[in-house]
Parts: sequence; structure tokens; C-alpha cells
Amino acid sequence: MKQFILFVCITIVASCSSVKKVRQVKTVTGLELVDVYTIPHDFSFKGTTVGGLSGIDYDAGSNVFYTICDDRSDRQPARFYRFSVSFSEKKIDTVLFQEAVSLLQPDGTTYPSIKQNPAKTPDPEAIRFNPKTKELVWTSEGERILNAKDTILQDPAIHFITTSGKYLRSISLPAGLQMQQTANGPRRNGVLEGASFSTDFKTLYVSLEEPRYEDGPQADLIPNEAWVRIYAFNSIDGKNTAQYAYKLDPVAHAPNPPGSFMVNGIPDILYLGNQKLLVMERSFSTGRIPCTIKIFEVDLTVAADIQNSSSLKNQPPTKPLQKKLVLNLDQLGIYTDNIEGMCLGPKLANGKRTLWMIADNNFAKEEKTQLLLFTLQ
Repeated sequence: MKQFILFVCITIVASCSSVKKVRQVKTVTGLELVDVYTIPHDFSFKGTTVGGLSGIDYDAGSNVFYTICDDRSDRQPARFYRFSVSFSEKKIDTVLFQEAVSLLQPDGTTYPSIKQNPAKTPDPEAIRFNPKTKELVWTSEGERILNAKDTILQDPAIHFITTSGKYLRSISLPAGLQMQQTANGPRRNGVLEGASFSTDFKTLYVSLEEPRYEDGPQADLIPNEAWVRIYAFNSIDGKNTAQYAYKLDPVAHAPNPPGSFMVNGIPDILYLGNQKLLVMERSFSTGRIPCTIKIFEVDLTVAADIQNSSSLKNQPPTKPLQKKLVLNLDQLGIYTDNIEGMCLGPKLANGKRTLWMIADNNFAKEEKTQLLLFTLQ
């Protein structure tokens, strides 16, 4: 196992690479793996359990990373972390956790657990930093539990906060993103998973993980009409300015035993610039611990705005996003866990731009919290 250092300090530890602002990328033709770093299971930092890391972003001005934890205030209050990384052109040397920050509600209190108040328990998924406003934005998937004992409906959410976790404001979500008792709206655990700012930070792109009930079925082992929406919001006034249709690939592997749980969806997106996004698809099947992770590039300029279509089942998209495969991580011959986040990072000393991915171990001993370093080709 690589060296892992718990580091608490006021000053920022510089990485081995030069610190430069993250600028737009015209296109990505490939990703080259540099290294994979594993954070120990149940690593403790400032009284919190480090795990369930579902999103990642980089602050070039301070040379630190942010990652959000999907602990639903079960182990400790819902939170995010700030950390720095020392790395070179060949490997990740050390990961230095610097701060654990609680996500705060509008009244300034931490979020309750499911046992305390399931109607207000968040499910944190994505996190992004805006260097212009010095704010963070994070998403919650909400909740949809329907059974004879209880019914819990909590809408997904997009919240803006300070870097100290203080609540600032939320985006008013468009119609079709509210949880319903009927088979309408978002599916449970298939909602606001990915987010990314445009390079001018005027637009926030947010993606669903799976299709809404009205838009199509969940991904299957064979190609189907699993249409997922990617939303564009004005990051200043919160207005939904556009929506795009994106078709999921089939589930990569058959589950074992047959008929058991399987899923393929979008855990994150990353704006490159030039109206292009990287889209991450993650496929999991029971009986196979590794996940299949695929990275695609899409061009927003060649797709039609579908925000006036309430159902992609009834009105199939005529100009959906066109996918170009950048990398299938299965081809790398490495173990890939539940990877849920990606971000651009600083350039290496050789001038190559870095891309980082992070895996959510679900706080499970048999899974790994991984940090993966790539260079853009």
C-alpha cells in the first residue's frame, strides 16, 4: 500500500506539479492512466469516517481538491472534505486530508439522519467549486420509498454553499424532477448524480443517473431506449436554460444469479469547454464486484433542446447527444470500484493536463476508496 499521511495544517501543501488555472480543453481523444491510490478502509479523520466519496473537484487557486461524502448523516453529519495530493508524472505519492466540513441546512444546523428525520436527510452526490464566487455547489438525490409501513418522498436538490458549509441558496428545479408516489418523475437513486460548471461558470450542467419514468426504461443487457436527461442551468438566477437527451449503453455484464440486481447510469459529467462534455457511465452487476466505467465525449451544439418534451417515451428525441467513446476502463486491466466522480486537475511538469477520478466504497470492507490519476490525450 502506498504511503498515506494524515495531515492537518493551515498552509496549503503544494503538489509536485506546477499550479496553474484549469482552462478549457478543446477535445479529448484518450486518457492515459498514471496511477491508482487506495485510501485505507474506515480511515478516520477529525472524528469522521472517510468513505462514500461520491464527487470530486479541484480548486486551482489554492491547489486543493474537494470531495463530497454520501454518508446520509448516519455515521457522522453529512459532509465534504478538503485535501491535497502530492504526485509526479509516474505516481501519486501522498494524499493529505486537511479539513472535514459539515453541510449545513438553511437554519445553520447539520442535516439529520434517516432515523431522526427521513424527510430532511440528504443523499449527497456531486460537488463543484466556483473560483469566481468562492462558492461550492452540491447535489442531493432526494428519496423515494413506498411501502406499507411508510411513504417518504423527498425531492432532489441543488444547493449553493460557502466553503465552510454554510447554506446560501438552492435552484428551483423544473417540472418532472419531483418525486411521485406513482410511476412518474425520477427513479429512486437515479437522480442528480453529476454536475459541472462551464468554463465561464455562468452555466451549471447537471445530469440524471437513470431515465425518468416518463423518459424510458432502465438500462438492460441489450440496447434499449434508456434516455437520460442532462440539464443546463443559469448558475446566477437558477433558470433551466436547456435539456439534452443522452442514451445509456446496455449493462456491461450479466448478473449472477440471473435476474438479480444490475444497473448502468451516469455518475458524473465534466465540462471540457467548446460546448463539449465528458460523460461517465458506470455499470454494476450482482456477482461481479468491479464496475465497468466508460468515458464518452459529447458535443452539445449538435443536440436539440428537449425541455419542452415531458416524455421521451411519447416523443423520442430526434437530435440526441452523440457519444464518442474515449475510454473503457475495463481495457486497462486494473480493478475499478464504484467510481462516481471526475475532475480536471493541474498540469504535470511535462505539460500534460491531468484528470482525476474518485471511487465510492459505500463504506463496505470489500470495496475500495480509489483515487485515479490520468493524463488527457
